[in-house]
Amino acid sequence: MTFSVAPMMDWTDRHCRYFHRLMTRHARLYTEMVTTGAILHGPRDRLLGFDAQEHKVAVQLGGNDPHDLAQCARICEDYGYDEINLNVGCPSDRVQNGAFGACLMREPTLVGECVQAMKASVKLPVTVKCRIGVDDQEPQQALWDMAQTMRDAGVDGLIVHARKAWLQGLSPKENRDVPPLDYGLVYQLKRAFPNLPIAINGGIADLPQTQAHLAHVDGVMMGRAAYHNPMLLLDVDPVLFGTPRPVADGFAALEAYYPYIERQLQQGVRLHSITRHLLGMFTGIAGARAFRRHLSGEGMREGAGLAVLRDAVKLVRPVLQAA
Repeated sequence: MTFSVAPMMDWTDRHCRYFHRLMTRHARLYTEMVTTGAILHGPRDRLLGFDAQEHKVAVQLGGNDPHDLAQCARICEDYGYDEINLNVGCPSDRVQNGAFGACLMREPTLVGECVQAMKASVKLPVTVKCRIGVDDQEPQQALWDMAQTMRDAGVDGLIVHARKAWLQGLSPKENRDVPPLDYGLVYQLKRAFPNLPIAINGGIADLPQTQAHLAHVDGVMMGRAAYHNPMLLLDVDPVLFGTPRPVADGFAALEAYYPYIERQLQQGVRLHSITRHLLGMFTGIAGARAFRRHLSGEGMREGAGLAVLRDAVKLVRPVLQAA
């Protein structure tokens, strides 16, 4: 059984992942999608560097060339990642122009070649994250074709976002909400491929929903709910894995985060680049709005330091204690 936090562009960077790891030891964390071109020709350390405390952490690759993907997989293995994941689900204009991401739902044979090339190049698990289909594809046909091909290619797991992607007519944001979810189809897929590890993704809002899905599939990947309300992650270990919380509460998580923030500030990282991932903290608790307002305003200032975050936390703590 697995639980993971989804790869989310502009969100699940190294600062976000480090903070999430403070609240759960068992969740698998994923990078934002990194394209093969960026890895081969771009600032590799900035794109792939991460803190050892993040393990287990998977890198998600975007690309469609087996040779390039194999080369990038080797590079990522050298960086110390625990898993290589191929994006076969992103519907953005960028991936459409590059003919990868969700476009690859139409080319399961090519995806199989990509998986085989990566598997031959690294010792790490290689997984694929896909949709149930794109545009006018019949989901049962498209998804079954993909699963069959992935199984034959030796993939180590399939993560299925249980919606179609519409490459024409919907924006990437709309593609996260508008196409209807079909969890039942993913359950059917698992029954049809009992030996293929299958995780489900899409619209999963809390741990009770997670537990319900785990009665049918091998894993759950949660996205925006975990990002917008990160304290939800505090209950992942006790509820799903039967182990204690790593920290007592959200305040303790932030206390544990302070040394990391100090190190990053000393290296020239701006406070807002880190604290933008904390705006969902204390959701539903009196003082949360004041916390967000202070962090959003003061955290953007040039030279803002850790005192800004400490002051923001004080706006929540007295109210909570009084309650």
